[in-house]
Amino acid sequence: MYKVLLVDDERIILNGISQIVNWQACGTELAGTARNGLEAFEFISQHHPDIVISDIRMPGMDGLELVAKVNRHYPHIRFVLLSGFSEFDYAKTAMQYGVKHYLLKPCNEAVIEEALRELAEDIRQSEGKEQFVQNLKYGLEKVMPHVKEQFLREFVTNKMYGSQDWEYYCKLFDLQWKSRQVQLVLFQLEGSFEFEHLFAVKNIAEEILDRPLLSTTVGKHVLLMMDGNDAEPEDMYNQLEKIRETFQGFYRMGLTVALSESGDMSQAKLLYKQTLECLNHRFYLGEGSLITARDIQSAVMTGIQDVQFDEEQLALQIKSGHFEGANEEIERFFKQLTDLRLDIYTAKSYVIQCCMAIIRLGSPEAINSYMNRFVQIMEMDTLHTIAQTFKSVAKEITMRYYEQNKIKHSAIIAKVLDIIEKHIGNPELSLNWVAHQMLYMNADYLGKLFKKEMGDKFSNYVIKLRITKAAERIARNEDVKIFELAEQLGFGDNPQYFSQVFKKVVGCTPSEYMKSPVQLGFLNKDDGFLD
Repeated sequence: MYKVLLVDDERIILNGISQIVNWQACGTELAGTARNGLEAFEFISQHHPDIVISDIRMPGMDGLELVAKVNRHYPHIRFVLLSGFSEFDYAKTAMQYGVKHYLLKPCNEAVIEEALRELAEDIRQSEGKEQFVQNLKYGLEKVMPHVKEQFLREFVTNKMYGSQDWEYYCKLFDLQWKSRQVQLVLFQLEGSFEFEHLFAVKNIAEEILDRPLLSTTVGKHVLLMMDGNDAEPEDMYNQLEKIRETFQGFYRMGLTVALSESGDMSQAKLLYKQTLECLNHRFYLGEGSLITARDIQSAVMTGIQDVQFDEEQLALQIKSGHFEGANEEIERFFKQLTDLRLDIYTAKSYVIQCCMAIIRLGSPEAINSYMNRFVQIMEMDTLHTIAQTFKSVAKEITMRYYEQNKIKHSAIIAKVLDIIEKHIGNPELSLNWVAHQMLYMNADYLGKLFKKEMGDKFSNYVIKLRITKAAERIARNEDVKIFELAEQLGFGDNPQYFSQVFKKVVGCTPSEYMKSPVQLGFLNKDDGFLD
């Protein structure tokens, strides 16, 4: 029910209208009466009726004055004016204040009720419109953050937007922004995450950066648009670092940040592309970095540069079971990739080439396993993680060769020792003779294997063995001749040289040893007599 105030200076009219009008049927109720404009305004100020039925001619404050004053303070209140005069000037004045119902006295209840019903319906329609507007405003307030996010998302990716669109949306969003300079910040979460983590980054960034112009999520990234004239570079870096530290402190997750240059808002798409290029360089700089446009500009290389990769040298180190050497080759390879800063796909193509080189060295039964590992490598998004996995696979293959070579080398050295034992009396016995005539191997390679396995040079071992056998024969037979020992143990017809070597190894001449044999404790002594 809408409340009605009835105003007239004649009591009989007040009472008459109060009683004869069917207020309820009109959707109204009589809230009160007043004898003049002054009383009426006081009532209106206290009770705020919806409709006022007032006489025009009243003492103190007439009806027109009441309309004017109420219109200033309570413009939503509707009026029905009653008058015994038919002058047009009254109606004209009343219509200036929006009064649509001007009734001439005397009038019956049907006329008043019809006016009340029209005003009640008008109020209902106004309320409906107002409610619609309020609902629209409320809905707009709720959806506005999403509209802002969608606009920024499309503005940096959609070529259809231009500077005029930006100006329109600046007014729509009530952005407090005087310059046309903007700067973009792009955040990327490291590892697996939920959408709530993206919103957490967005909220933390908005708080620390003191309300950026706009912010949104784009795929797995969080994008903020800043006023390009606001912060000094050093202050911006410190704030971005604080965002990373705050987020990591709460969620124990890494956060990589890309920062564009400042530029005109019409260049927003280019600035966004710049931040994406910055994030691509986390491939080289690693996760959790702050990467600026300056970083990628300093990495630009002129001309075409190839990665120098010695596949044969790496294969040789792996097949030799020498991981230190293989690791050096791998380190050299990945350092070149880091220094050259090639685009990611080109860099990965070199990694694939290097991967295939070592996969071919793996055992047939393990190739599928290694291939799966390298498929995972290709999906990794930093060069550091690729290098670590690459080294792990290379080490497995290298250690397999090491174990194989260890067995193989032991078998070879066993053959060498057997040859030495059988040909100990042959003056031609030497490393070259054994390698070339007996085993058909490279002498230098055989010498290295022998020393690694036996802990001594081939020549030293043979000399010590010959002197040991000579000392043993002297101890068993006191009548043995020096020249016979020299001939039997490979010194030929040079007993004098035999005596010199014997003294150098044992500490005394063969003749002195015959008189007083001592314990043989010289086999592990490295005299270095052939050095």
